[in-house]
Amino acid sequence: MITVEHLTKMYGDFTAVSDLSFEIDEGHVYGFLGPNGAGKTTTMNIMTGCLSATAGTVKIEGYDIFEEPDQAKRLIGYLPEQPPLYLNETPAEYLKFVGQAKGIKGAELKEQIEEVMEQTKITEMRNRRISALSKGYKQRVGIAQALLGNPKVIILDEPTVGLDPIQIIEIRDLIKELGQHHTVILSSHILSEVQTICDEIMIIAHGKLVAFGEPEKLTSQLLTPNEITITADADQKTVREIMRKVSHVTELTFSEKEEQYTTAHIKTDRKNIYDMSRAVFTAFAKQDTVLLEMSLKQANLEDVFIELTEETAEDQESGTVKENGENANKEAALKIARKALGEDAAAGETESGEKEGIGE
Repeated sequence: MITVEHLTKMYGDFTAVSDLSFEIDEGHVYGFLGPNGAGKTTTMNIMTGCLSATAGTVKIEGYDIFEEPDQAKRLIGYLPEQPPLYLNETPAEYLKFVGQAKGIKGAELKEQIEEVMEQTKITEMRNRRISALSKGYKQRVGIAQALLGNPKVIILDEPTVGLDPIQIIEIRDLIKELGQHHTVILSSHILSEVQTICDEIMIIAHGKLVAFGEPEKLTSQLLTPNEITITADADQKTVREIMRKVSHVTELTFSEKEEQYTTAHIKTDRKNIYDMSRAVFTAFAKQDTVLLEMSLKQANLEDVFIELTEETAEDQESGTVKENGENANKEAALKIARKALGEDAAAGETESGEKEGIGE
């Protein structure tokens, strides 16, 4: 459906998008996820033909957005971060203008206007001035204009920014509905939003694609380990000896020494954190050692996002260039795996706060 190859955009010496490549299939909701300034909006503006590229190609169903813009743009509906609305017009007047600009005429135009107003639930607002509408309704009018012409691809840049919680939920539900009939691409820096709406996620940091896949696969393939923190009525030596008998421990660290109790932080590659907590509890019970406290931290997409974007920033600062796409996924996964396994830790370090690889 959409093929982006080696896309690069530079402003002087600043690289906004760096050698970006990916493919998007038809009939799904895709999310561009990344921190502010990651290159999401620049990429979308290039994909829609609103901005030229320094290098690379973008093809929509085989049509090159730069070489065959008319054919490619007919397949795209676009909502920028700031909806391009004429505030002194009503939604009906504005949609008529946009439809005519897209080459839709007569009865077909009237039919499509009614259809998109119904889809976006703005029919009751059709004769009010856009300037008098709430931000949520303005956003709906913006989405309605993107739907005119029945484009195969809907591209939405930060569609819920500035909305109140109820409006956000309504727009998210609308996007899910659109995903049943269109290929939808939306950008956001809100993790929960992308995870809730999107079938697949592209994580972009500093203009590079650092991960691409389904949310569940990203969290299972690239995730940092789950963590358990315990406080035991025992000294560090005893805690360490007990933990040696627990499998799936990838890292064990201790907080500063306390007079009577020991607080330990356990990282595990075991997927079910409750199974791991049960194993830890049982190990201490068998040794008749009291666990005073146990808290669980289950890794999620937020951990993946922070890990990948932070490491991309470190790579840029050190001058390291990563390949994107699948290679980026593999490199990121390897890097995270090494860190989880404690390969970077010095062997035999056992002092307070230092790392120790334990278990098989």
